[in-house]
Amino acid sequence: MRNPFGGAGPDSVPGARAGRRRWSGVPRSLLAVCLGALPAFAFPSPGLWWWAYVCLVPWLLLVRAAPGAGRAALDGWCGGAGFLLAVHHWLLPSVHVFLLVMAVLLGVLWLPWGVLVRALLGGTPGPLRAVAALFAVPSGWLLVELVRSWEGLGGPWGLLGASQGEVPVALRLASLGGVWLVGLLVVAVNTAVVLLVAAPRSVGVAGLAGCALVAGTAAWGVGAPRPAGTVRVAMVQPGVFGGAEGAERRLDRAAELTRGLAGQRLDLVVWGESGVGRDPAGDPALAARLTALARAVDAPLLVNVDARRVDRPGIYKSALLFAPDGPTGDRYDKMRLVPFGEYVPARGLLGWATSVGEAAEEDRRRGTEPVVMRLPEDPRGLAVGPLVCFESAFPDMSRRLVRDGAGLLVVQSATSTFQHSWAPAQHASLGALRAAETGRPVVHATLTGISVAYGPDGRRVGPPVGTDASVAVVRELPLSGAVTVYARWGDWPVYGAFAVIGAVCAAGGAGLLRRSAPGRRGRRARTVRG
Repeated sequence: MRNPFGGAGPDSVPGARAGRRRWSGVPRSLLAVCLGALPAFAFPSPGLWWWAYVCLVPWLLLVRAAPGAGRAALDGWCGGAGFLLAVHHWLLPSVHVFLLVMAVLLGVLWLPWGVLVRALLGGTPGPLRAVAALFAVPSGWLLVELVRSWEGLGGPWGLLGASQGEVPVALRLASLGGVWLVGLLVVAVNTAVVLLVAAPRSVGVAGLAGCALVAGTAAWGVGAPRPAGTVRVAMVQPGVFGGAEGAERRLDRAAELTRGLAGQRLDLVVWGESGVGRDPAGDPALAARLTALARAVDAPLLVNVDARRVDRPGIYKSALLFAPDGPTGDRYDKMRLVPFGEYVPARGLLGWATSVGEAAEEDRRRGTEPVVMRLPEDPRGLAVGPLVCFESAFPDMSRRLVRDGAGLLVVQSATSTFQHSWAPAQHASLGALRAAETGRPVVHATLTGISVAYGPDGRRVGPPVGTDASVAVVRELPLSGAVTVYARWGDWPVYGAFAVIGAVCAAGGAGLLRRSAPGRRGRRARTVRG
């Protein structure tokens, strides 16, 4: 099959074509699954961040050598499924067979990406096609990530750029274009490395130099947000409590840890997700207890309730703020829920999932809008933007809160189901990106770890609290009023990716990318004479 963008396709040499046919069946598909899984090692844990810059190279080389566009599409599909399985493998105890179903279904999103990779990198691409590949292959990957980031498809967990949350240069890039810009750079480096292997090498060298220039400009040309005061925040992590009385024992432990914070001049105390199992609005004794805790530490207390509301039907996960003189009335209901966790899609059809996994027996209800909470009696008028667990993976949510006036972002989380997996570290690392994107400090407080805090530049403040700890810790975080490029302009790299793909498709349709590399005509003539 001829490359739709021209150039010497991988079928040019009959011997090579025959050899590749032998690898066009199940073995090749399994290889694609394995190669697609390689990027998982760049994420925390194990956190081999440098691996991200070459992790796609084996998969790209396989796809570019596909004997036809159909096989390239299948390589993309299988690799995408492998990627999703590896990055989300820790979900297996919770969702069981649905993890495989999810990976196979969402892997379809990489079908057109596989065709694009073969079209631009297959055979011996000429300089123009190679340059187009440097821009289009990362853009295509980004659009795949954009589609799968929709909440109904599982959300944006495992975006490739999220593997770089501990890299200072990547954090500066995130302040410009969010996690999307970081992901574009990572895939561009992988594409340039492939060009070094596949030729033309000059374009590969130029691509690597361009990526280094972009990263260097971000590192030295984009300053960290200028501090403007500090805020002292306590994170209360009670630990794991199982059994029928687990919720009450956890509440008692959190209360004990909170009382131990008295006298530490705090601005805010944060509990993790689902730390309270009853709605305080319908339980005066519980409301009085939480108020007394806020009074004991002389600071507002932000708790998270997983309970049936008394003023409307259904169960909600809600962030509630208590001041020393009583509830403030601020309440945020979680808006984006975890599929097959907090709700079961099409429960009438798939309700049996609750018998094989850990999906909620009753769907949680969604909130309708984000809420910014003003800390009572704070002379600066500091406002807090709460997010609940899974929501910290969505960059648009933290950006919206900052644009609404939040000076501090708070993530209330619980990963007790996945304590001994990669999930807690992956989740905690997202706070670094949200901080860098918005220029606001982020507190990630959990029931069972990992609890951690980040400054407005995305750098961690103090050591993280591990999953085996039951403790309350205080972090003094710098504040900032700076407006990052990402906070102002949002997802502009996504729009750029659409423009690049559109331009490349138009150029391909007009025949501008069909010119082959030097020597193609001679090779074809020798093949005919032979």
